[in-house]
Order: sequence, then C-alpha cells, then structure tokens
Amino acid sequence: MSSAPAVTDASFQGEVLESDVPVLVDFWAPWCGPCRMVAPVVEEIAEQYEGQVKVVKLNTDDNPQVASQYGIRSIPTLMIFKDGQRVDMVVGAVPKTTLANTLEKYL
Repeated sequence: MSSAPAVTDASFQGEVLESDVPVLVDFWAPWCGPCRMVAPVVEEIAEQYEGQVKVVKLNTDDNPQVASQYGIRSIPTLMIFKDGQRVDMVVGAVPKTTLANTLEKYL
C-alpha cells in the first residue's frame, strides 16, 4: 500500500483544497522518468511527516483538468497546498532535503 494515495480531478477539491493539514501533491505521469526517480522520495516524505502533512499523487494524463488549472507544464511538479491555496512548488526530481526544507515552512 502506497503512503501517497492517488487523487483525481473529482476528488481534488475534497482531498486537497478542503484538507485541514498542508497537502503535498505530486503531479506525475507513468511515462515520466524523473517522476519515477522522485517517487521514493515522495513516499519517504509521506512517512516522515505522517499526521502533519497529507501526501497525494495526481496522474496528469488521467486528470488533465486539475493539471491545467494549476498550469502544470513540466513534471514532476510537487505543489504544496495549505488552507485551500497553493503556497509553494518544486519542479523536477529534487533531493529529499530540498523537499523537506520546503515543507517545513508550512508546518
């Protein structure tokens, strides 16, 4: 079982925008090499910040509506949402420390 469940165009509002904790959204696609590189990092972050941050994944191929709404042009894009607003983003396969440091600002 993945510690970063999938969200969809349909569930994004409830799972992400209405969340009472900050949410890290991993925008990815199955054909994207760097997305596969960053996936284990995203899983580790999900485990490390369990209870403090919700971590979810959104497949941009299957869910074009949310991806275009937030102007996702390159993947992986990791976006942080807090209180229904996008507060930060990291583009590309980044090291865990980079992602953790970005997240820490919103906890």
